Amino acid sequence: MDKAKELGLKGWVRNNPDGSVEVVAEGLSEEVDKLVAWSHGGPRHAVVNRVEVDWEPYLDEYTEFTIV
Repeated sequence: MDKAKELGLKGWVRNNPDGSVEVVAEGLSEEVDKLVAWSHGGPRHAVVNRVEVDWEPYLDEYTEFTIV
């Protein structure tokens, strides 16, 4: 996900079989907030019906942002 990398976030993104997209992102809270805001529209040609956010404690688990 280019937007997450652009924001300097670390974590992962994946497309689920049901058509949903799951993202785990960690970094500065204001940058994560920007990713959440962007997610309501998504990338060009995306159809976004709903965005759910679950905030969890920062664990510093990732070294980069990847597609899984």
